[in-house]
Amino acid sequence: MSRSKERPARGGLRGWGGVAGMAAACAVTAAVTLLPLTHHSGGAAGAGATGGGAVTADRARAEECTEPEASLPASADGGPLIDRIKQRGKLIAGVDQNSFRWGYRNPENRELEGFDIDLVRAIAKDILGDPDAVIFRAIPTNQRIAALENDRVDVVVRTMTINCKRLEQVSFSTAYFQTGQQVLAPKQSTITGYDASLKGKRVCSAEGSTAYEALERKSFGALYKDDFDGTERDRDLLTVPNQLDCLVRLQLGEVDAVVTDNALAAGQAAQDPAVELKGKTSFTTEFYGVAAMKGADDLVARVNKVLVDYRAGGDNSPWMTSYRKWLAAGLPGIEGPPAPKYRGD
Repeated sequence: MSRSKERPARGGLRGWGGVAGMAAACAVTAAVTLLPLTHHSGGAAGAGATGGGAVTADRARAEECTEPEASLPASADGGPLIDRIKQRGKLIAGVDQNSFRWGYRNPENRELEGFDIDLVRAIAKDILGDPDAVIFRAIPTNQRIAALENDRVDVVVRTMTINCKRLEQVSFSTAYFQTGQQVLAPKQSTITGYDASLKGKRVCSAEGSTAYEALERKSFGALYKDDFDGTERDRDLLTVPNQLDCLVRLQLGEVDAVVTDNALAAGQAAQDPAVELKGKTSFTTEFYGVAAMKGADDLVARVNKVLVDYRAGGDNSPWMTSYRKWLAAGLPGIEGPPAPKYRGD
């Protein structure tokens, strides 16, 4: 767990069964480091696959970005990255193993499961003909972009919000889920949402997340940034490498609230009945996309083709089937995926 011993807990854990619960939570968070991004089998995910022209063009698009969810048209064509994946025989996917119902390791069978994991398997099946032809690499929130920039994964499917800033560093598929930022806090808390009730409260968010960016824009007087943030002296108390660490901080009484995607927060509230989402709705509108290395046009277009098929079929589509299995209990009432947007439309 991220250095939580540096500050004594104020009160016991809520909803996780005391010390045993704390140990379980820390084990889940620490497990990220058990699947390192190094020792990449099959060579780099995409080194040398695209030229400087594609990167320059992508950077120009990012600088004049007005509709970040608009992606490349869907295509089943091959290309250098698709060929590399086929030659390797495995899709290498950066995922989470800590987010309940999205990407988490089932404690009973030790298998990775969840909504994002289903999508990874659909991509592998389309490219390689086998949904199990995947090397999963668990990565913390603040390492999603680095994993792609260093060619350690082919794709990141990890509740990653599409936005203009990130388009300067990676490429995105069309959107596969709509979400938004919301506050998670104990049920008995006086915090009422993303509003003035946060003044003076200690609020946790993940490093490199859109939640942290939202707090930078408007914090309502909340304490959200660690002293010495980003240095070796950073205590990782209010800003943490992995989003689940925020829930652990909340349960330990080290923070008063968490700001995160409501899609993730719903899963955390399902894990701990002592916490709940505050405010009637999210205060942002965001979309998750599959991220790939900068300029990976052939792979992005192929993922977009997978997503076309994944959305098709209405209530019987693979998307809706996965939604009902994993997310409907905590996020009821969603009638379907967001419609894709393509450049030039």
